[in-house]
Amino acid sequence: MTDIRHRSTNKSKPQEDDATGESYLMSAKTVGESSSEQESDGSDDRDKEHQPLHQQISENEIILERYPSKSATSDTNPPNKQDWRKDRSSILLLLFLYLLQGIPLGMAASIPLIIQTFGASWSQQATFSFAFWPFSLKLIWAPIVDALYLKRFGRRKTWLIPMQYLIGITMLILSYNITSLVTAANTSHSHIYLLTAVFFGLSFLAATQDICVDGWALSMLSRYKMGQTAGYFLGNVIFLSLESKDFSNRYIRKLFLLPEANHGLVTLPGFLFFWGFIFIISTTFIALFKHEEDDTVHSDEPHFGIIETYKILFKLLKLSCVREIAIILLTVKIGFAATDSMTGLELLQRGVTTDSLALLAIPLTPLQIILPFIISRYTAGPKPLRLFINSYPPRLLMGIIMALFVYLTPYFQNYNKTFPWYYYGIAIVIYAIHQVFVYNMFVSQMSFYATVSDPKVGGTYMTLLNTLSNLGTVWISTAVLYAADYLTWKTCSLSDTKCYTPEEEKKCQMLGGFCTHAHIDSYYLEVIFCTIVGIIWLLWKYRAIDRLQNLPARAWQVRESYIASMNDDSDENSDNLANKTD
Repeated sequence: MTDIRHRSTNKSKPQEDDATGESYLMSAKTVGESSSEQESDGSDDRDKEHQPLHQQISENEIILERYPSKSATSDTNPPNKQDWRKDRSSILLLLFLYLLQGIPLGMAASIPLIIQTFGASWSQQATFSFAFWPFSLKLIWAPIVDALYLKRFGRRKTWLIPMQYLIGITMLILSYNITSLVTAANTSHSHIYLLTAVFFGLSFLAATQDICVDGWALSMLSRYKMGQTAGYFLGNVIFLSLESKDFSNRYIRKLFLLPEANHGLVTLPGFLFFWGFIFIISTTFIALFKHEEDDTVHSDEPHFGIIETYKILFKLLKLSCVREIAIILLTVKIGFAATDSMTGLELLQRGVTTDSLALLAIPLTPLQIILPFIISRYTAGPKPLRLFINSYPPRLLMGIIMALFVYLTPYFQNYNKTFPWYYYGIAIVIYAIHQVFVYNMFVSQMSFYATVSDPKVGGTYMTLLNTLSNLGTVWISTAVLYAADYLTWKTCSLSDTKCYTPEEEKKCQMLGGFCTHAHIDSYYLEVIFCTIVGIIWLLWKYRAIDRLQNLPARAWQVRESYIASMNDDSDENSDNLANKTD
């Protein structure tokens, strides 16, 4: 029997509102996206958008995430040691599921760095950035996943099992073809399109799996989302380091007195095959031995059907304040777009290795974990967005400083193409300062969401706001990457031949010439342009932001009678369908 019920606890995450990407160093986009949940008691939900780890310096960073359920935060039912022991098996299962989820996300975040080493153009990086969009679009199909399920098999397992099987099978098949796809991506449009389509599919499957696991976590225990962070770390930082020939020879093989080799300890096909196999085996065990209870029986959250959920979303979008915050969320990242999307890739072009970029994430991780807890003390109160506004100008300034750092990078390089230790020390300091402003904006944003979200519609409100925020990240990142190719002016060594586009570069090479270094680099042009637009944006919208946080709570709410009618319609439709299927 198929039970049609919907509990609005879905979340729309990636990477990173800010963090993810973005990541330890920002480059081509975002998976990023975060999934946030509103507690009906109105407490803060510190969700983090998940974007590619190579954009860790931006908002969508992978950090330790906390999503307490109502029962865990209730004064009448405080958590105790006995509860923790009872939930121990559930905790381990959830950590493992989030670990699995992070693997394809981390792998997707690694691909832009890998194809950059093979000479991918900015437009090709922009094309691949579409692979990170699914986590920003989960709101479209999340109500369907949450409402349609086979009751006898389990509400979450109905979707979790097929999604994980598909991820595993895709990774196994991809392991036999990934090398040719990656190495040919810069010379063939069809290869970059196929590579993008494959990882878009993996991100879609992982996003759907995330909906299932998030909902399951809420019904099993108060969750600490460490597993996804660990999986992302494995799929990105650890993989990029072990895949590097130089890192493996210098630190691993030398330590264990092993002979040097012309390849890393781990290969891209081998990594995909191993985790594809793990996906299939572990999913089989979960399907056979893990049983779940019906979490709708004792739930006190509102229940909405699929149609009712979409109606409520459209009703929310009709509110003038929601429309205004939507415009803000969809445009606020323009000022930071070039910095967040291109910095990591620019550093690769200037000689910094992929494993060095990956290792920069390690010292930044503790800071990313601690900052939200510190900043949350300053976002309490009636005006949480004050910190958001105050952090906007210094974050724009940090974009200029980072562009200057990228420009000076070649001057730090040694004769053997390596960089001194103090170069990485300066990089860590710059990124750490940048992270403070990134997290100031993110945490104040999350606090504002929790303040204005209407508890009568469960987590749907938070899902909508986070979806708008994530879309504001991914669309502008893709746009600046596409524009970069047409703003970089190169000349061919042959006379009367230009190298303004990838097609012109190939033509120059076919004629026996080569393209010289750029006379004007699009990265610096776009950083300056985005910064100017960011200043104009702040002058345009800071009064609107202040006005929105001063609105009364009722301005953000849908009429209670409308919600009640939606809930009644949902229950009636569920009963009718259940009777028919019986």
